[in-house]
Amino acid sequence: MSQAQAELCDFFFALKQLAAKMPLPNSATTVVATTVRPARNLAGSLRLPGDKSISHRYALLGALAMGVTELENFSSGADCASTLGCLRALGCAIEHHGGSVRVQGRGPQLELPAGDLDCGNSGSTMRMLAGILAGQNFASVLVGDESLSCRPMQRVATPLQQMGAQISGSEGFRPPLRIQGAPLRGISYHMPVASAQVKSALLFAGLLAEGQTEVEEPVRTRDHSELALRAFGAQVTRSGNRCSVAGGQKLEAIRAAVPGDISSAAFFLCAAAIFPESNLVVDGVLLNPTRAAILDVLTGMGVRISVLDIEEHHGELVGTVQVRHAGRVCGARIAGAQSAALIDELPVLAALAPYTEDGIEIHDARELRVKESDRIAAMAENLRAMGAEVDVREDGLRIAGQQPLHGAEVESFGDHRIAMASAVAALGASGELRIRNAAVVDISYPGFFSTLEGLLQR
Repeated sequence: MSQAQAELCDFFFALKQLAAKMPLPNSATTVVATTVRPARNLAGSLRLPGDKSISHRYALLGALAMGVTELENFSSGADCASTLGCLRALGCAIEHHGGSVRVQGRGPQLELPAGDLDCGNSGSTMRMLAGILAGQNFASVLVGDESLSCRPMQRVATPLQQMGAQISGSEGFRPPLRIQGAPLRGISYHMPVASAQVKSALLFAGLLAEGQTEVEEPVRTRDHSELALRAFGAQVTRSGNRCSVAGGQKLEAIRAAVPGDISSAAFFLCAAAIFPESNLVVDGVLLNPTRAAILDVLTGMGVRISVLDIEEHHGELVGTVQVRHAGRVCGARIAGAQSAALIDELPVLAALAPYTEDGIEIHDARELRVKESDRIAAMAENLRAMGAEVDVREDGLRIAGQQPLHGAEVESFGDHRIAMASAVAALGASGELRIRNAAVVDISYPGFFSTLEGLLQR
């Protein structure tokens, strides 16, 4: 990437905002907009595609295991397909039919890829795979699409370099990410910023390293990697916010069904919270305590949430959730460790905020600035276009409650969660919302709009 290209990355989101305000051109290249109409109620039941976070991790560890890992309800999103594509390029035989995936493991040594490894839009793929590639005996290059190519990778590169790998990137340590694998040594690393992806990369690298690798988090993040490592037969220890893994452990293939994606469920749960007569049942959804904070927040706001049954599969809790409106939905203040736990759900909570009595205030969420888009600025832009007043801060925002929204035309900003959150905001508005480039939802949830439409009553 040239210096000029790197500078363009710094203005990437601003250019998207400008495009959102321009009139649509009358040409074959016009970006298709999806229309979301307001509704009077939401009711029904659904079963969600497999959780993205777990799908990534099961596939990556399946590649390092001995034997064939068989996964059902694997995520249908493009991000997890990028992980499978990279693993194929690294010599793993993979069968992928609908939600069924079989990964032929190669043990700790993967195969030299013939070309660059394309991570698409998936930062999860790039960061976690970097940990595995750091311990290989060959050089590799991780690339991504325009959006991913603008996301800095210094946080994952620095500790992997300390373990012995040689890693370089373009200006600002952005992709392409060049990794020269090497014999790794375990380290004790205190993460300056909480990140489950960086933690996972270090634990995966630690599995291939000599000695013990210990990671300490400033606040506890999702623990899917620790649970997945144990499911594949590795020993992982945890004490407080510290977890560690010994190098040289062998993994064995597993058979598993991936729970429904709780982050995708959040859009439907928040949509149900808008309507006084709503009644929604979500079957087979992930209820991992490090991921289910959305249930605690909505309950605290007055939404009636019941867990109808719960089971454990490979250390992950799975259950059925029913959500009903309680007649009054108050506001919330989200900060500190709660912001880290809710990082994927914050955009849809922002979408719900105008429909609450007291509004929602979000702090300590600066990480939203460096996701697929600047999600703080993106949600503020779209809610303002719909008539809401939004107070934006560097690390979050405040959206007052009891604000009527109206129809508008908004931009997805190339971000699946912004498109889905904007759709939720539209459900109680007066008038239709048009979301440009809404097909970006396929990154995590193909079929989102048709599923949502099937639950709405008009």
